[in-house]
Amino acid sequence: MIKFLLWCILLVLCWPLALAALVLYPLVWLVLLPFRVVGIAVGGALELVSAIILLPVRMLKAI
Repeated sequence: MIKFLLWCILLVLCWPLALAALVLYPLVWLVLLPFRVVGIAVGGALELVSAIILLPVRMLKAI
C-alpha cells in the first residue's frame, strides 16, 4: 500500500518518471528473479550443511 501511495505522489509531482517506473518495474523484477532463485538455493544448501554438521550434537542431546 505504501508503494502505491508513493507512486501516486510521484505521479502528481513528475508523471513521466512515474510512468517510466511503472513500465520498468516488471523488467527489473524479471532481471533480479534469477538472483532470488540462487539465493534460495544457496540458503538451502547452507541449511543442509549446518544440519549435517550439527547432527552428532543433536544425537548426543537425545541420549
